[in-house]
Amino acid sequence: MMSDTPETSRQIWDPALRLFHWLLAVAVIGAWLLGHFGPLQMTWHFWLGYTVIGLLIFRLIWGLVGPRNARFASFVKGPRAVLAYARTLPARRAVQVTGHNPLGGWSVLALLLALSAQVLTGLFLDPEDYINTGPLAGWVSTDWNRFALSWHHRLAWLVAALVVLHIGAIAFYRLWKREDLVTPMITGRRRD
Repeated sequence: MMSDTPETSRQIWDPALRLFHWLLAVAVIGAWLLGHFGPLQMTWHFWLGYTVIGLLIFRLIWGLVGPRNARFASFVKGPRAVLAYARTLPARRAVQVTGHNPLGGWSVLALLLALSAQVLTGLFLDPEDYINTGPLAGWVSTDWNRFALSWHHRLAWLVAALVVLHIGAIAFYRLWKREDLVTPMITGRRRD
């Protein structure tokens, strides 16, 4: 049965943010897989890490000067807004927040911070194999190299957990809330 009202769509994600999102996904997944299952020579892991650094710098700048939905100020909300939004989660209907919802905003921030710490530790680590040394490893002591290596491994699992949580949230919204979050991240538009 056809609806009498025409379906409309509106722009919610700009092209630069969408490109950032998908490039970051490829770089993070690739670096993680190479870090855990890749060859002993980690050149590609390093290049993907440098790509993540560049993307994070872009996101920081875009979060300050980009379009409204890309700006941190538009989606990083206080505890009251997060709790109010969390109370809407059990309802089986889309909430239709423009951009990131208050809970998703904090999820984005957590992932960006974890990735920042991950790449920062990667710059200083030295596993003493004389092959896979971070470019800034020589600037710090051996104790700091080992500290960076230890945290780089721990943060890799934190990043993996946050990515799984992100994918789980997308599945939850699709299956429970009947809201498609993937198509807007491809097309930039959401149907109303």
